[in-house]
Amino acid sequence: MRPVPLDRAMQSVHVDHTMQSADMDSAAHASRRVLVVGAGGTVAMVGRFAYDWVEYGENGQVRPVADVVTELQPLLPGVEVELTSFRTLASTGIEWQDWVELGRLVRTLGATRDDVQGIVITHGTATLEETAWFLDLVLECPLTVVLVGAQRPPNTAGSDAAPNLRAALAVAIAPECRGLGVLVVMNNAVFAARDVRKVSNFALEAFAAPEFGPLGRVDPDGTVVLRRRPVRHQSAACERLAAALDVEHPPRVDIAYSHAGADGTAIRAFLAAGARAIVSLGMPPGRCTPAERAALRDCVAAGVIVVQASRAACGGVVPQHYNSADGIESGGDLAANKLRILLMIALSASVPRESIGELLLRH
Repeated sequence: MRPVPLDRAMQSVHVDHTMQSADMDSAAHASRRVLVVGAGGTVAMVGRFAYDWVEYGENGQVRPVADVVTELQPLLPGVEVELTSFRTLASTGIEWQDWVELGRLVRTLGATRDDVQGIVITHGTATLEETAWFLDLVLECPLTVVLVGAQRPPNTAGSDAAPNLRAALAVAIAPECRGLGVLVVMNNAVFAARDVRKVSNFALEAFAAPEFGPLGRVDPDGTVVLRRRPVRHQSAACERLAAALDVEHPPRVDIAYSHAGADGTAIRAFLAAGARAIVSLGMPPGRCTPAERAALRDCVAAGVIVVQASRAACGGVVPQHYNSADGIESGGDLAANKLRILLMIALSASVPRESIGELLLRH
């Protein structure tokens, strides 16, 4: 059963985090405000006992963000936090409609709230990287947008909920983080939405950017240190992607995981189910089995967009005759789950077929 969303009528709770040390300059920190939007996940869940780090979701408690953040305060001196619940949802249940509604909300906030420095979205870690990437593709928000989660519920031993949220607030108000696209902050590391992946099931250091690394870090005093900036590509096709926020039902895009002995059954099933695009997650350096290749050729002949990706964490599937000869696009170094989202958005925004290859290479 799909969880019932909370009231999203912008009935917000204001939490004024007062100064914690006498030597801090109150004037420099007096007017900083961040909107915190709650979208469920572990950060909003309740453990049944101190070390309930695995099956805490079984108790069915997902709390409004106002309850969670109010209990964790004070987090960052001199920061006023405005709290709004969007969903009380385990992130394994996130769907296209949730992304679209969240994107519309953030777009509206960015256009109407010039009194705030940034937006922090609390989110479950299972699909955090996918939500961040979706928002990064469809939003041109003047505010800094940060997604953050937790590996352990706030009431359990060694929880990372408060430290992660504190770091996300620091990034949201940092002037140097403006214009970097949607960011992810976990374990005091700052990541670009494009590069970040969840790489561990339970460790607190669960997120990484395997090939290029984080953009920077948040120091213990809340200082944000950036060491690189993401490249922001623009093209006519890129500018069209925001139109996907007007689409309620996206085209079907599937991922076919390649393995030794794969016979193409999954690919043919996706074709039969009406897939408009298929990402072939091939064995490194981006090759699938001969049987899968034959199935992919059939998909191309049927008008389906096929993109070749790789299971490898580093290195890209570069443009090559091997793929282009069969009408298959090369997926570069973008993760397969993010290639899928890019294709869903591009098709929803009616990006011309001839522009898809360039779009993939630019991202």
